[in-house]
Amino acid sequence: MTAPSNEKEVLEQLTRTLEEQPFARLVGTKITHVERGRVELTVENRPELAQQAGFLHGGVIGYLADNSCAFAAGTVRPEGAAGLVTSEYKVNILRPATGTRVIARSEVVRAGRIQCVAEARIYCDEGGEEKLVAIALATLVYVYGNAKAV
Repeated sequence: MTAPSNEKEVLEQLTRTLEEQPFARLVGTKITHVERGRVELTVENRPELAQQAGFLHGGVIGYLADNSCAFAAGTVRPEGAAGLVTSEYKVNILRPATGTRVIARSEVVRAGRIQCVAEARIYCDEGGEEKLVAIALATLVYVYGNAKAV
């Protein structure tokens, strides 16, 4: 598999990857922005995604941090890499996630041939005002050969 050469190809590949993820379909993830080194994913908040106090579940926040960082890393995938996998990520949740929509914006901090570090900022849309909910840092490893990955 060759690395995508332009933003249209990257968007098509990321969209295919998202459609192949059962959990992404379950939560209703949408890709709302893609450019080299940056990705934005959104999920509409709904009761099925809440924890017991009614806030968006932290698992959804962690998922968005992981997936958006992986997708950002995928936009700068080195030539010859078949895909990538998450090596680790850390999430700092800053406040409860409320509102109608959660937005994950990720940006590559540094990408090399073997690994990529990306940062995600997770926001909630509360009446048209975005509030920072969480910050995450992820390390993603590019895989080579016949491995199936993002």
